[in-house]
Amino acid sequence: MKPKKTIAIMIGTRPEAIKMLPIYLAMKADARVEVILVLTAQHRELLDQVLSIFNVSADVDLNLMSHNQTLSEISAKIITGVQKVLADIKPDIVLVHGDTTTCLYSALAAFYENIPIGHVEAGLRTYDFKAPWPEEMNRRLVDTISQWCFAPTIGAANNLKSEGIDDKRIFITGNTIVDALLLAREKIANQKISIPSLPAEIFDNHRIILVTGHRRESFGEQFEQICGALLDIVNSYLDTVLIYPVHLNPNVQKPVNQILGSQERVYLIEPVGYLEFIYLMDASYLIITDSGGIQEEAPTLNRPVLVTRNKTERPEAVDAGLAKLIGTSREKIVSETAVLLNDRDAYRKMSQGQNPFGDGNASKSIIEILCSSF
Repeated sequence: MKPKKTIAIMIGTRPEAIKMLPIYLAMKADARVEVILVLTAQHRELLDQVLSIFNVSADVDLNLMSHNQTLSEISAKIITGVQKVLADIKPDIVLVHGDTTTCLYSALAAFYENIPIGHVEAGLRTYDFKAPWPEEMNRRLVDTISQWCFAPTIGAANNLKSEGIDDKRIFITGNTIVDALLLAREKIANQKISIPSLPAEIFDNHRIILVTGHRRESFGEQFEQICGALLDIVNSYLDTVLIYPVHLNPNVQKPVNQILGSQERVYLIEPVGYLEFIYLMDASYLIITDSGGIQEEAPTLNRPVLVTRNKTERPEAVDAGLAKLIGTSREKIVSETAVLLNDRDAYRKMSQGQNPFGDGNASKSIIEILCSSF
C-alpha cells in the first residue's frame, strides 16, 4: 500500500469553509490521505458558525482576525503565520480556495516552502482588477503557482488555457458549493429552522425577496442606488416582503439602515447561519445579490438571481438564463425585478434548468485527481 499523503486545507472565511468542508469531510473518510485543517480565521464569528454546523474542529487555528485590520496587516500576518505552520507540519500538498486574502497568502507561503499547491475554484475571471477588488488579482496570482487548478466549469478551464497554463495542471471538477448545499439540505430536512428576528407569518401569502450586498466596489453612491431600488420595489408590490441579512461592514450598514430602516415589510436582520440562509433562499421567490456563492447555489434551488454587478466571474448561470446581471442603477434594478414579479413566463424561464456549477460530486473528483497523482 502506498504511504498516505498529508494534505493541509487552508480556510479563513465563511465562504471558504462552506466550499472546503465537503472536501475535508470526504478526505477524513478516505484511507489514502491524512488531512490537516488550518484556520487563519481571517473572519472569526461567521467562520465558526459553519464549522459548528458540520461538527468540525480545526487542527491548527491561527486566530489572526483583529478589529479594523487593513489588507496589508492581515496579509502579513497570514503569510508569516502560515509559513510557520507549514514548516512545522510539512504537508505534501496545500489546498487553498477561491480568491480571499487567506487563499493568496497561504499559497505564497506554500510556494516559498516548496510545497505543491491545489487551487479549488480556479480560473474564475472578470479581467478587471477593480471588479472585484482585490479578489481578481488574488485568484490570478494563485493559479499561476498552483500545480492543480481545479476549475469548476469549462469556461473557467478555458480562461486558464488562454493564459498559458499547461493543460496537465487544469482539471474540471464542478463547484464544491453544490456539494455543501446538498449536505445542508439534508441537515435542514432533519431539523426545524427558526430565525427569531423574522415573524413566521411573513412566509405566508407573501413573495419573499431575499437580498444580500457587500462588494467593496459598490460602496457609496452605487450602494445608495441599490437601497433606493429596494425601497421602490417593496412600495410598489404590496404582496412582497424584503429580507436583508445586513453585512456588518459600516459601509453597508449605514445606507441600508438610513434608506430601508423604517420601511414596512422590510426586515433588516443580522447575518444568519449557513443553514438558516439556505432555508431563506429556499423560501424566497427571487434573490437580489452581489454574492458569487449565491449565483452558484440558487440554480440548484430553482430561484432566479438578479446580480447587482456589472461584471461577474461566474457567467455560467447568466449564460444559462438562470441569473441576470443588472448593475447598480436604481431604475434598472426596479425594472428587472418588475419583470420577474409581473411576468410568470419570464419567471419560469429563470427558475428552471440544470445547475451549470455541478451535481454535488466535485469533492470526490478533487480527491481522486490528487490521489491518482501520488
